[in-house]
Amino acid sequence: MGTVKVFTDSTSDLSKDILDKYDIGVVPLYVTFGNETYKDGIDITTPELYEKVEECGTLPKTSAPSLVDFYNAFKPHIDQGDDILFIGISSKISSTINNAVIVSKEFPEGRIAIIDSLDLSTGIGLLVVQAAECAKKSMKLSEIVSIVEKSVPYVRTEFVIDTMEYLYKGGRCSALQSIVGSVLKIHPIIKTENGGMTVARKIRGNGKKILNNLLDNALVDKDRIASPQIFVTHSIADEEAEYLKEELQKQIPSKEIITTKAGCVISSHCGPGTVGILYILDPELVS
Repeated sequence: MGTVKVFTDSTSDLSKDILDKYDIGVVPLYVTFGNETYKDGIDITTPELYEKVEECGTLPKTSAPSLVDFYNAFKPHIDQGDDILFIGISSKISSTINNAVIVSKEFPEGRIAIIDSLDLSTGIGLLVVQAAECAKKSMKLSEIVSIVEKSVPYVRTEFVIDTMEYLYKGGRCSALQSIVGSVLKIHPIIKTENGGMTVARKIRGNGKKILNNLLDNALVDKDRIASPQIFVTHSIADEEAEYLKEELQKQIPSKEIITTKAGCVISSHCGPGTVGILYILDPELVS
């Protein structure tokens, strides 16, 4: 009897150390500049992505893994007797989940399960790590699915945008909003809700004031956090991420605070300087 192999996509923004620790498989999304297409995290890095944006003056197009990508990733593990659990980016943001579901039907029933995270970045990663921990305990696929699916509504994802340039280039705000936001130093704090992204608050200012707003909102939940880990995920914001990590460690010493870097697909939508805090709440403590 095989084990459960956990897969995710490249938008889960988990570090190589974590992927290696749990033997997590990754199916990458794509970023395309003109006629050049790259696999997220394999053919192009986030710093290289930002360099190309500066050169081209436009954002890349992003796309889901193909049906062939999923088939080639899944088949060797099915052939060797493993069951598969794939957890991917919200189906309301990408067609990744839909493609994975289509391919899963090419294999024997009950061998592959697909979970829609309804989230992004390490909001997905938290669920993936939870699943991988269960797999290490030799739990059955159905048992792992039941546990992870119950956690999906309780993932909390918030991140602050440093520059509105990428929101403008991506068509998520007008030129006027971008200019006004830059002049007044307004920073939107984005959260995931019902599988999509929405503005939670707008903060005026810079530096620690912005980070402390993000931090304070997370600390309201400190006694309700169920996940052993709290992720601080960023796109070229090392100092800001380190500050948040240190403050979280002081306030919530019982949790493992992990910093990770956002990949190309996530970074292409949020821009450099973005940093977020992500965790899972205890369902029994949420009213």
